[in-house]
Amino acid sequence: MSALTLLRGTADRIDARTPAHRDRAVDGLRALALLAVPTGHWLLGGFTLDADGGLHNASPLSAFGGLAPASWVLQMLGIFFLVGGYASALSYRRRAGSAGAWLRGRIVRLGRPVLGVTAVWAVAAPLLYAAGVPETTLRTGATLVVQPLWFVGVYVVVTALTPYCVRAAGRLGGWAALPLLVSVAVVDVLRYGPLAESVPSWLALLNVLPGWLFAYQLGVSWGEGRIGRRGGLLLLGGGTVLFAALLLVFGYPASMVGVPGAARTNSHPPSLLVLALAAAQSGAAVLLRDRLAKALARPALWAPVVVVNLCAMTILCWHQTAMLAAAVPGSFAGPVAGLTTAPDSLGWILARLAWMPVFAALLVGIARYARRFEDPAPDGRKASALRRAVTGVLAAGFAVFALGLA
Repeated sequence: MSALTLLRGTADRIDARTPAHRDRAVDGLRALALLAVPTGHWLLGGFTLDADGGLHNASPLSAFGGLAPASWVLQMLGIFFLVGGYASALSYRRRAGSAGAWLRGRIVRLGRPVLGVTAVWAVAAPLLYAAGVPETTLRTGATLVVQPLWFVGVYVVVTALTPYCVRAAGRLGGWAALPLLVSVAVVDVLRYGPLAESVPSWLALLNVLPGWLFAYQLGVSWGEGRIGRRGGLLLLGGGTVLFAALLLVFGYPASMVGVPGAARTNSHPPSLLVLALAAAQSGAAVLLRDRLAKALARPALWAPVVVVNLCAMTILCWHQTAMLAAAVPGSFAGPVAGLTTAPDSLGWILARLAWMPVFAALLVGIARYARRFEDPAPDGRKASALRRAVTGVLAAGFAVFALGLA
């Protein structure tokens, strides 16, 4: 039996086992948003080597501002929160128990993989140090590992607000997200406007919750059937116009991700530009839903979507580890093009593109073992109290190290 025949057979079996009510378009959008995370981090994140062989974070965006539009495509957290809100609305409506039990179940599903990766790194870090890996490299690696995990904390908070989002959608439809956009706009005016010098820096943190809840609320309204084609057109057109105005008239930074040394950033915390992009992306998602669902009716396209969704948290939690699995050994070899050399040339970009399949292969290898953190305990048994305590202590210790507190 050829490999192609085996793959076709597997795809056909996955397709046959898919329930008829499964929303393939939403799953496809989630898979697309998930894959954009490692793609963006691998492409727009690099390293430099110091005299002692330690790795430091660097970004090609510092040297190539023209790459900023790539971040418009790769920054798909708006889509992720959109489909998250959509799925949560449907799940919340179908729940058999209380709202509290529903929320606890979702938190456990999100928390297990996070505790897993941080606990593993807590054990691995001292072993790597004993093996000769510089502390600078370990701190750089710890920062990269923790970097995507902020998303989980925010996602837990917005998920906890699902009952309120459902009620808001019932009363206001898609317009329920508008106050969130206005809230972010007000904070942006305060921190970037004429009064900027007198505004405390912590004020920007007020954008964190409404900034990411915006797309989630749109998703809940979509899941409740309150956003249709007209709403999709409004989101796409309005988001695009606002995005262009913020860039061309109000001077917002073009990059959707942080650029080392830049005075302003759009994503941490989210600026109004992030919401404009999320609105445009959400509108496009609503309008393209039927076409996407039709395309994913083909088993060959649907099977990869299923695999990616089954490994969602594994991809999110471990993709930086996959890149480090190549970069840390590479640092002992000295400057390696596209891996440990400064991301400041066209040659680096071409070399990094060549490294991308290597990172992907390493992630697949890691996922074979890390995927267990997404599964419930064997036979439905709960982990022992001692095991949970040890895992929690290891995870907390690694977080302290990664945040530079130790």
